Amino acid sequence: MKEYVVPFVYLFLEMAPYLLLGFLIAGILHAFVPQDLYRKWLSGNDFKSVLLSLLFGIPLPLCSCGVIPTAVSMRKEGASAGATTGFLISTPQTGVDSIAATYSVMGLPFAVLRPLVALVTGLFGGIASNIVAKGETDEVKDVEDDSCCCCGEESEDKSFIGRFKSAFDYAFAEMLEVIGKWLIVGLVLAGLVTVFVPDGFFTRFLDNPFLSMLAVLVIAVPMYVCATGSIPIAAALMLKGLSPGAALVFLMAGPATNIASMMVLGKTLGRRHLLVYLTSIILGAISFGLAVDLLLPREWFTADLMSTYHSTCCAEEGSAIPWWQIASAILLAVLLIRVFILRRLGRTHCSCESSSVKVERFQVKGMMCNHCREHVEKAIREVPGVTSVHVDLASGVATVEGEYSCAAVIEAVRAAGYECAEI
Repeated sequence: MKEYVVPFVYLFLEMAPYLLLGFLIAGILHAFVPQDLYRKWLSGNDFKSVLLSLLFGIPLPLCSCGVIPTAVSMRKEGASAGATTGFLISTPQTGVDSIAATYSVMGLPFAVLRPLVALVTGLFGGIASNIVAKGETDEVKDVEDDSCCCCGEESEDKSFIGRFKSAFDYAFAEMLEVIGKWLIVGLVLAGLVTVFVPDGFFTRFLDNPFLSMLAVLVIAVPMYVCATGSIPIAAALMLKGLSPGAALVFLMAGPATNIASMMVLGKTLGRRHLLVYLTSIILGAISFGLAVDLLLPREWFTADLMSTYHSTCCAEEGSAIPWWQIASAILLAVLLIRVFILRRLGRTHCSCESSSVKVERFQVKGMMCNHCREHVEKAIREVPGVTSVHVDLASGVATVEGEYSCAAVIEAVRAAGYECAEI
């Protein structure tokens, strides 16, 4: 138990200050950047629109399924196929929070490479998607018009103080609810890797870096892990012998894809764009991974990681931990508890019942995160006659109030990319 708990605790201490900073920056971007700006400059079927979509998307801390409704909304508002595909590829791979956390755990080289790889793969995929889109109709397949779920509804208070309040609420409530779960999952998996994977397990692949990257891809592409949650897993795998290039493949391919997002993407943009999306991510990750292993000194990528590892080990011997790391870790833990317990209890006690109108419950399948929940709620809310809707992410149950057609609710949810049935 000690061998498992110690790496978990000290990795959390290392990451906490940078995570808090990253969440704050994400909240400021959300509150102060006009949301229409993301669509205004992305309608051109050219290189410029693709590049702008990447510059908009790379700082955003969106997961691979949370980015789907955002991108679909951009497409409905007139963004080109290339801009949409580039946004889908680059945005989940990194974000301000994951860049800061990567620097804290894995060092500067990895922190620089993550956004660089996201930019290059996004450009490649966006340009290829624009080529594929030639001759296609501009219509998007039966997708509900949806506001960007990463943007949400702007606060009614447009003052500077009001926007800052909105920024803090988004950063330390909404974003923590979206990313916090997968961050903890990543830390838990990292601890399991540390305990159960034998030392030097991946050294057998050192003579064949391409084989190790293919093995990592088989694991990373279908699994769901956010950009921040992938960091402790990659760090633990490197300490077990995985090469820096293969670790980079996991850091890029893991957050960018999962089965749920691929299914929704195939339905909304089409199979050809899904193929472009997957090909760009896989080829980009492997190309950069091979370049790291074959062209760059391994010490560049292991020095900071080993420093983190040794600081963890030394802590067992009584080395002092900086007070600001402890304070940051306590604050982050309190915020996580607040999000996962108090906010969830608040939703559970939210009354959706009324004796004067119809209240029905629907089972929704395919939701992976809070962005998905907001996307489903938005789709149902736009059904004529719906006066109130509450979707519980954990159970997948949508409680809908009003005078409406149940068939219309089911159709709206399915058009948004999820399965739905009346309970």
